[in-house]
Amino acid sequence: MSTFAKRERLLLADLLETVGPDADTLCEGWRTRDLAAHVIVRERRPDAAGGTLIKQLAPRLEKVMAEYTAKPYEELIQLIRTGPPRFSPFQLKQVDEAANIVEFYVHTEDVRRAQPDWTPRELDSVFQDALWSRLERTARLVARGVPTGLVLRRPDGQTAVAHRGAPVVTVTGEPSELLMFAFGRQNAAKVEVEGEADAITKLNESKQLGI
Repeated sequence: MSTFAKRERLLLADLLETVGPDADTLCEGWRTRDLAAHVIVRERRPDAAGGTLIKQLAPRLEKVMAEYTAKPYEELIQLIRTGPPRFSPFQLKQVDEAANIVEFYVHTEDVRRAQPDWTPRELDSVFQDALWSRLERTARLVARGVPTGLVLRRPDGQTAVAHRGAPVVTVTGEPSELLMFAFGRQNAAKVEVEGEADAITKLNESKQLGI
């Protein structure tokens, strides 16, 4: 597995172990046990994981998720640490790098930022650049249904147009924070938001951000 993906995977596993199975997360309706099951199903049960996007597979996803949430919590954590099965495409470094850096970063923050005493992480510039690269590629997908124009901007001025439209809202922050915002965690992201007041309110209340 790649360096960043592996690091974020192990950070998530350690954090889940520390807070226990019933801690809050930023994912509505999910406790830490549910989030752990989601991560495992995503990379171990492709026959069910597609239910997040394909309506016809949703009942199967619900069934498989229930099976995993019923497992001992310690087993779930170990499955996350161990990673995907031997012949999974996630075992390929390129796939792991492309698919898992954002997945594990965001879900680690889902747990961290739901706790009352959380503090921002210090992330190095190389990791921030890696997150920005992925955000540039996915920005239009995750913001496809928002009710305003949306521009994501780094402190150094680099921008990504996430959604064309008017009025335009510009969100400025480090790539790690822009990711949290773009993936539907608006209230937990450390960003500056500029634009018309009504447009900002609509964007912050939008349920259309994220995948």
